[in-house]
Amino acid sequence: MTGTAGAPILCLGRTYCDIIFTGLRDLPSLGRERFADDVAIAAGGGAYITAAHLAALGRPAILLTRLGTDLLSRGIHEEIQASGVDHAYVEHSEDAGPQPTVALVKDRERAFVSRRAGFSRPSTLERAFASSGAKHLHIAEYATLKDNPDLVALAHAHGLTVSLDPSWDDELIRTGSGFFEACRGIDVFLPNLEEGEALTGERGHAPVLEALQEAFPLTVLKLGAAGARAALGSARHAAAAPAVPVLDTTGAGDAFNAGFLHAWLQTRDIGQGLASGIRSGSLSVQSVGGAPPRRSAPAA
Repeated sequence: MTGTAGAPILCLGRTYCDIIFTGLRDLPSLGRERFADDVAIAAGGGAYITAAHLAALGRPAILLTRLGTDLLSRGIHEEIQASGVDHAYVEHSEDAGPQPTVALVKDRERAFVSRRAGFSRPSTLERAFASSGAKHLHIAEYATLKDNPDLVALAHAHGLTVSLDPSWDDELIRTGSGFFEACRGIDVFLPNLEEGEALTGERGHAPVLEALQEAFPLTVLKLGAAGARAALGSARHAAAAPAVPVLDTTGAGDAFNAGFLHAWLQTRDIGQGLASGIRSGSLSVQSVGGAPPRRSAPAA
């Protein structure tokens, strides 16, 4: 796809207001209160985080999402506006919020509680496919694909390739039926190792890649501090991750997605894609929140 080096990437999924507590000595238990050293409030969700990292890399990124009209939604919309992400196709609706995520970070472990509001399909979807100039659609969570089973066929009909990050969801990944059938036509699959193991029943990156390779043309398996591996046909690729100071791993996988897609769509070189993904993921874990440090809002 040599003609798409600078083409916009559409990033589809729910956008959350992340409330991230760091510096916890212990996670709370029922009936007990814990105090954190710090807290950050930021826009979250895989679609926005991937789009923000794409924009930081200089790749046009378009956010396809629904935002509420509540205070939390209005606050994160201000961050989105300052991020460099194209927000022209964001739909605002009263039923779409609030969608908070509370993240509790202890050492390198995290626990989350989130709320989903309304439905996941923005009314701007088909207009974005037809008029945005994008050549690739990134679906940031399997739940959005599950809610909208026509997404892949619709994107392909408009000439877009499609990637999917399943994004951990106990109900859909462990107990949901028909996962692989629902994912038919996905061009690039971007799970982490835990998700891959849950989906395949295998243990370890090599057996997981072998199993997923049967369902997806290109599988990129994220291994955290151990780097990443990929399977494209019979070829296997691996890349190590550098040791970096880790503050918060929230959104690191979504940042990796941005780096990988940006380089791979431009070059079709898996090695360059993995290296770029690891650079973006490594940058993400060194600050709190998934998106890159926010830009200053443009002067009026």
